[in-house]
Amino acid sequence: MTTIALAGKGGTGKTTVAALLVRHLVRRRLGTVLAIDADPSSNLNLVLGLPLTVTVGDIREEMLAGVQSGSVGTGITRHDFLKSEIRLAVEEGDRVDLLAMGRPEGQGCYCPVNHMLREIIDGLGRAYDFIVIDNEAGMEHLSRRTTRDVDILLVVTDPTVRGVKAAEGIVKLASDLQINVGRVMLVVNRVEGELPPALRQTLDGLNTAGSLQGIELAGLIPADPRVGEFDAVGRPLVELEGTSPAAKAIEALAEKLVRLPTLAGGAR
Repeated sequence: MTTIALAGKGGTGKTTVAALLVRHLVRRRLGTVLAIDADPSSNLNLVLGLPLTVTVGDIREEMLAGVQSGSVGTGITRHDFLKSEIRLAVEEGDRVDLLAMGRPEGQGCYCPVNHMLREIIDGLGRAYDFIVIDNEAGMEHLSRRTTRDVDILLVVTDPTVRGVKAAEGIVKLASDLQINVGRVMLVVNRVEGELPPALRQTLDGLNTAGSLQGIELAGLIPADPRVGEFDAVGRPLVELEGTSPAAKAIEALAEKLVRLPTLAGGAR
């Protein structure tokens, strides 16, 4: 099992990159994929062309309400209830399934529930060759309700010096949340034409002595009007044709990821 998580500030195109990464893994039949939508806005299903009927957040709140009313805990453990409901919540597609985390927590103590959820989702993920996690900007889901182990953390940024510098804060956040990350790689999205000299210099400084040490440049994704056209009419990005510049760039990125030494054999 190989876990690839995407992070970055809002509006950088994380969901687009996640969808096109899944597209390539599925089309090349590199293995089965579990896509986890860890953004409360829950729109990964739209770009993957899958329905969304219930989220983990819905299940969590239903269980807590059932505990308070006494309807959960009679004849079934809370762990078994969560496990059954989460398996039902998985939306099945062609070589890719989807699990949406959904809304954030309400009031009350969720620590025991989160622990159970993490165990269940970790167990569910072992049935797949790849897990692709599309995170909210803060990545709290990785710490609370999804796996703490990530083979590759892809930090997606816009093509600006400020955006690249923001990657440092995201990497620090992952460390603060005690997420076990194998490699951290930067994806510069929506690149138009030649990179400005200041941005190129910043990128050249990646993985050298300095504040951005340990971050590798994974690739540059060109701005692609076809992505905007698909989004405008609600067409799934997994249907993008092979001539799409963004799709072609992410195909090259995906091939690089699956060849990394840390991912050899697809297991940890």
